[in-house]
Amino acid sequence: MTDSNNKSNAAGKVRDGEALDLARLNPWLLDKLPDISGTPVVTQYSGGASNWTYCLSYPERDVVLRRAPDGTKAKGAHDMGREYRLQAALKPIYAYVPEMFAHSDDDSIIGSEFYVMEKLNGLIPRTNMPRGLSLSKDQCRLLCTNALDSLIELHQVDYQAAGLDQMAKGHGYTERQISGWIHRYQKAKTWNVPGGAGVMKWLADNMPDKETICLTHNDFRLDNLVLDAKQPTNIIGVLDWELATLGDPLMDLGNSLAYWVEAEDDFFAQKTRRQPTHLSGMLTRQEVIDYYLDKTNSEVKDFTFYEVYGLFRLAGIVQQIYYRYHHKQTRNPSFKILWVFVHYLMHRCRKAINSGIKQAG
Repeated sequence: MTDSNNKSNAAGKVRDGEALDLARLNPWLLDKLPDISGTPVVTQYSGGASNWTYCLSYPERDVVLRRAPDGTKAKGAHDMGREYRLQAALKPIYAYVPEMFAHSDDDSIIGSEFYVMEKLNGLIPRTNMPRGLSLSKDQCRLLCTNALDSLIELHQVDYQAAGLDQMAKGHGYTERQISGWIHRYQKAKTWNVPGGAGVMKWLADNMPDKETICLTHNDFRLDNLVLDAKQPTNIIGVLDWELATLGDPLMDLGNSLAYWVEAEDDFFAQKTRRQPTHLSGMLTRQEVIDYYLDKTNSEVKDFTFYEVYGLFRLAGIVQQIYYRYHHKQTRNPSFKILWVFVHYLMHRCRKAINSGIKQAG
């Protein structure tokens, strides 16, 4: 999803056990995309720990293919058809979405439902900025505010006019999220991670009375954004819409903050950082909250619930991924020590809860 000159973000060798069956796939692609020809060179993106994403390089152009992983999947997860249809409907009114080309629910082609989309040529800021790119303090701040503005723009989309009002239930989202992630965490729990009973009870007991329903991304991070290669503070694409739904915007923001590592955060946070939010000029988590609330004219007395929810949900996502590795349903070696990250996230949950209690007192 980046240009070939951006080596730190380029797709690489396909992982063992995750190769595409070109003998079946390529004829299907040539039929659906008449402007391509020949047999593609296939590489795989290392970013992302859920769905498998590939770059298929044809003589005419590159396209991106996304498919679900092998192994047991949580109910409702990895729904490629839903992800495809959502982006296709959103593209005309939210310019950051890649163009959708084709979708198939025929498992016989590559062993999974999949879709093919436009490859956005730009830069993706992963753990660090792309090689050779250095932003000033002011540029880092501008990148943050531009990113938040694109999230706010998403939250203000008229999802009913886009025909997306039936994609999810909407009302009652907060309760469904809390009960749902509690259930998913418990179901995916392995012997080497915390039970989390105290955190779960606190979330269930502290749900806000008020919720606002809008279109939410639920995985909005800098490393899911594509930056303009010539003007890297500008956002040209938002990727990975698997978790998008009709939900509460503050919970969406809480999800984003769970990944937001500051320069002053502890050693373990720095080791798990997935985006360059540690750089001088990047907003702190509190500044992110203040900017969002100010731009949207929202009033929230205490953001602790949304912070803890984001961290607990991320713990659930990480544990689901680790569960597949633990039960040998995936071979990706980067998943081997994810259980340690679950411990850390649950620690962050307890720390945020205790901090909120002290402030309230």
